[in-house]
Amino acid sequence: MTVVDPVSVEARLRDFQAITDAALSRLDDRDLLAELMDRTREVLQADTAAVLLLDFASGQLIATAAAGLEEEVRQGVRIPVGRGFAGRIAAEHKPVVLDRVDHTTVMNPILWAKGIQSMVGVPMVAGGRVIGVLHVGSLTARRFTRDDVELLQLAAARAAAAVQSMTAQADRVAVTALQHSLVPSALPAVAGTEMAARYIPGSGAVGGDWYDVFTLPAGHVCVTVGDVAGSGLNAAVIMGRMRSALRAYALETPDPAEVLSRLDRKMQHFEPDALATVLYAVIEPGLDQMRVALAGHFPPVIARPGQPAELADVQTGALIGVVPGAQRPVTTVAIPPGALLCFFTDGLVERPGEVIDDGLDRLCRAMTAEPPEAACAAVMGALVGSEPVRDDIALLMIRHHAEKEKDADA
Repeated sequence: MTVVDPVSVEARLRDFQAITDAALSRLDDRDLLAELMDRTREVLQADTAAVLLLDFASGQLIATAAAGLEEEVRQGVRIPVGRGFAGRIAAEHKPVVLDRVDHTTVMNPILWAKGIQSMVGVPMVAGGRVIGVLHVGSLTARRFTRDDVELLQLAAARAAAAVQSMTAQADRVAVTALQHSLVPSALPAVAGTEMAARYIPGSGAVGGDWYDVFTLPAGHVCVTVGDVAGSGLNAAVIMGRMRSALRAYALETPDPAEVLSRLDRKMQHFEPDALATVLYAVIEPGLDQMRVALAGHFPPVIARPGQPAELADVQTGALIGVVPGAQRPVTTVAIPPGALLCFFTDGLVERPGEVIDDGLDRLCRAMTAEPPEAACAAVMGALVGSEPVRDDIALLMIRHHAEKEKDADA
């Protein structure tokens, strides 16, 4: 067996650090991982190198990048965690060295068909959990040393950091695009009303906040505001599914409580781990009242002409995804002419170290029965100002025209 000379390990390490630091400055994930594979193979004097990333949903490792073993990626190789060489590394969270490569030690036939004689693999770890496996192989029999394992672990750590960074960036781009596609690009024109809205993505991981306004064939104006628990792409995808489902159920019944019950039933069946707060309101065609049902969400704020703004007195119900078969009460809220309604998500009013009532009080003080655009500007100025937004904010204002304004419009 060939034993790689350990004398030049420090030089190899410096070389490897230099090239991986340069590679990590790139944004293209394919180029970055390809460069990492080439450098890993070169520094370890190996013939093959491959990265398999863990798909948490399926519990399988998926071949993602390779050098000298491109067949793994091109054929979409998948290895269950706990099985075979790579699966064992992921399950045991520790390096594995193989001095014999055949059907008894590896699951993937490509490896022994390639003629690989010896292999070493290490887990890729990020945030304290295994996200994949990096392995190298030799076409001649050799004994991989402890120094080889340490170099490979360094490569795996840098690859894991790069993958995590790129995944987060890609997720954020996808989430932002998804949210922008689902938030109304234009608010509906409804005679007798004015509307304005704001949607501000948070500076942290983007979440699952949304708002929606649409009309029903009978002339009702429907408003929904929601917040899916969690953040990132998964929360945004769930948000999109909830929005679409709610619209479909709204066409089947004018009862806000029934719409939320159907939405809850659908989510608990198809998204059993999802939690969300949702407000759903149906404004009557005459615009003089609305029926509101809450699934753990804040009630709207209402500013009546000449009066301080206040939270509407609306009964609340269980969050979506918590109680099977939960029924939410429906509250009827009068909307006098000139009144302004404000619907929002918690990013507008919640601040670290504060009780939520302080944020709600600030919102009420900032609101008056003025045109919605001016009201949105006033509220955002008072509650956000120049501070960075940590959580997503969805804000929607709807104003019922005063009688004289409706006459002027006519």
